[in-house]
Amino acid sequence: MIQLLGLLAGGCTTIAFLPQVIKTWKSRSAKDLSLSMFSIFCIGVMLWLIYGIIVQDIPVIAANMLTLMLASTLLYFKLRFKE
Repeated sequence: MIQLLGLLAGGCTTIAFLPQVIKTWKSRSAKDLSLSMFSIFCIGVMLWLIYGIIVQDIPVIAANMLTLMLASTLLYFKLRFKE
């Protein structure tokens, strides 16, 4: 039950990035995204992922792996769609 709660919480916080990724991809504009915020955020999520791997916590690993993919995509868009 605790694992399910962790997966649900991680799923919600991860899915929250999806609308921003889609919007940025469609508009080809990332001018309103903060480069420093997404850089620091990606580092933090990567550290959470490493932590999850070390303690072998599936919800932490799954949520942070997906969040890192989505946040890294936004970071890539920020660097790619310079205006």
